[in-house]
Amino acid sequence: MAQGDLPSFEELAKMPDAKLDAVLGAALVARDAYDDLDVRGVLRELASLGAPLEGAALHRKPLRGQAEAVSERFRELGFRGNTADYYDPRNSLLPDVLERKLGIPITLSLVWCELAKHAGVFARGVAFPGHFLVRVDAPAPGAETLVVDPFDGGRILDDAAIGRLLERAIGEAAEVHPTLLAPASARAILVRLLTNLESTWAKRGDHARALVAIDRILTLVPDSARMLRERAALALRIGATELARADLSRVIELEPHAPDVPHIEARLAKLAAASKQTFH
Repeated sequence: MAQGDLPSFEELAKMPDAKLDAVLGAALVARDAYDDLDVRGVLRELASLGAPLEGAALHRKPLRGQAEAVSERFRELGFRGNTADYYDPRNSLLPDVLERKLGIPITLSLVWCELAKHAGVFARGVAFPGHFLVRVDAPAPGAETLVVDPFDGGRILDDAAIGRLLERAIGEAAEVHPTLLAPASARAILVRLLTNLESTWAKRGDHARALVAIDRILTLVPDSARMLRERAALALRIGATELARADLSRVIELEPHAPDVPHIEARLAKLAAASKQTFH
């Protein structure tokens, strides 16, 4: 195990979803950027932020009051969405988010949920289209649910505000279906975090780091044909042809009837021919 009894990212990814810790995963992801990162220190720092909420007896408040108390603490600490430089990679790296108090919706949601956990408030991330959110549930099944936007200071969203977010993401004809507000698994959260990070590195032309992010995604979801396609494209861009060939071959195994299979087969044939020329 890495760092004492902490798992490596690879070990974490093999855990069943019920045991997979998204916050630990996010800290381990950051170690790809900072190889000497004290992962335990990051986790301790985050825990310390929520400590003042312990024993606050928030369970005596209505659900809205509980969420507002967590958001108040969140704002007191200075956390806010980085609207000035949204695509700064530090917005996706948990230690930077804790230090700078700036982030994007998904990292700020991780922080908000950790504060809520210390307060005894049941909160989970929601992989809403285009904008990660948090849902807060009352203890009783089927009881009241609230939706919180940590990127907007922990504001509690009404149905109209949720609808506007969806329209911004996918168009005016969008309709908010309950499934869009379902809790995301820790694995899904980490995949989305890494997808954001990969996109950010790629936009900056840092293809090596983008490739590392895709590698991490495929550690979590090894049979994702979409991510295999993306890694193959990036591998070809940086000259890692053997990796590209392996990924493209795997795509055909996973999706033999996909519309782009003839194109993939043609690309594989060209790569094989080029490889033969190299060794002759």
